[in-house]
Amino acid sequence: MTAIAFGAIGQIARPVKDIEAARCWYGDVLSLPHLYSFGTLAFHQCGEVRLFLSQDGGEGASILYFRVPDIHAARDTLAARGVAFTDAPHMIHRHADGMEEWMCFFQDNEGRPLAIMAQVRSSA
Repeated sequence: MTAIAFGAIGQIARPVKDIEAARCWYGDVLSLPHLYSFGTLAFHQCGEVRLFLSQDGGEGASILYFRVPDIHAARDTLAARGVAFTDAPHMIHRHADGMEEWMCFFQDNEGRPLAIMAQVRSSA
C-alpha cells in the first residue's frame, strides 16, 4: 500500500442553526476574518484553516480547538466579550522535553463546545 501524506487541515465544516447569528458571533466575538457568505453558508479564516459554517439545524457539532499564544490573555479577552467558559485554563499534558499543553473550553452562541489551546514551555 502507498502511504498518504496528509497536509494541514484546510477547512473545517460546522453546522449552525442560524447562519447570520453564527457569522456575527465568529466574526465579531472571536474576531475571525469573514471571507464571504452566500445563501445559508459563511466562510471565515482562522490562521491557515478556513471555517465553513452551514445552516442546517446545528446537529453533529465538532469541537474546534483554536491555538493561541497566551491562553490566559485569550480567555480574559473572550470572557470580556461575553463568552461562557466551562472551565479555566488548565494543563492537560507535560511532554518529556518540558513543553506543556494547555486547554480551556467554552461555548459558542448555540451552546456547543469550543476550546482554546496553547503550548507553553515549562520554566521548571
